[in-house]
Amino acid sequence: MKVISQIKEPIRQEMELFEQKFRDSMSSRVALLNRITYYIVNRKGKQMRPMFVFLVAKMVSGGRVEERTYRGASVIELIHTATLVHDDVVDDSNKRRGFFSINALWKNKIAVLVGDYLLSKGLLLSIDNSDFDLLRIISVAVREMSEGELLQIEKARRLDIVESVYYEIIRQKTATLIAACCAMGACSVIPDDKETIEKMRLFGEYIGMAFQIKDDLFDYTEESIGKPTGIDIKEQKMTLPLIYTLNNCAEKERKWIINSIKNHNKDKKRVKEIINFVKQKNGLIYAEDKMREFQQKALEILSDFPDSEYKTALTLMVNYVIDRKI
Repeated sequence: MKVISQIKEPIRQEMELFEQKFRDSMSSRVALLNRITYYIVNRKGKQMRPMFVFLVAKMVSGGRVEERTYRGASVIELIHTATLVHDDVVDDSNKRRGFFSINALWKNKIAVLVGDYLLSKGLLLSIDNSDFDLLRIISVAVREMSEGELLQIEKARRLDIVESVYYEIIRQKTATLIAACCAMGACSVIPDDKETIEKMRLFGEYIGMAFQIKDDLFDYTEESIGKPTGIDIKEQKMTLPLIYTLNNCAEKERKWIINSIKNHNKDKKRVKEIINFVKQKNGLIYAEDKMREFQQKALEILSDFPDSEYKTALTLMVNYVIDRKI
């Protein structure tokens, strides 16, 4: 967490004010809703997404933020939280960041409605303030996130995924929201500079790609990261280490892997054998190399901007994404 507080340092004041505004943006006249949103706010994560919004805004504008920047960060966080609440229902997950999920405490029906409420709050926050440019950025992200999840489900059924499709899945599923944060930060302070907004969107996309590959690599590590290994294999998710291995092994081995994932994905011993096979075939090394390629692309974009504490913090953030232990 030391790195996170270093990254936060240049935007500490903005983040404190943001938390207050974010809490206000969730308020409702329904007591049950307020009780649930209070629970959500008090179990916040690292808040990387709003941090991207503020750091990018300050870097591209020479240290300035607007009221729009706070609204943009709130919209991102409202919609991100809505997707997490819905994800927990879809995945039938009882825990989120070590705490009970909304569906575990209040059941699925309430969780879905809370997710819908947060989504509508985010949209209305933009509409009520005529932030239509910001609304467009986040709406595209929500559409892509849904498409990415559905594409992954479709491919998991057939196990016929190729590397290019994998990149499209993670671009939509994960990278698009981080890209939206960075585009939102730039758009909130320099709305007419389309070139810089697009540059920052791409910067966020590259970080998001690296972030997801790192997450996929965790599935193959023994270290304690708060979730057991082999989950992706059990859920028949085709991630980069596995795709590489399938494309670089003998036909007999390939059939064994596919049969294992389709028919023996609940067998712990078989899952462990797949993990070891992927390691032997350098699937992890290949995925790590690709992750670092995306990291370098993100850093190249940053190099176009003059040095500042915000640029330094964003560089730290890019490196943190791939060096993190959880």
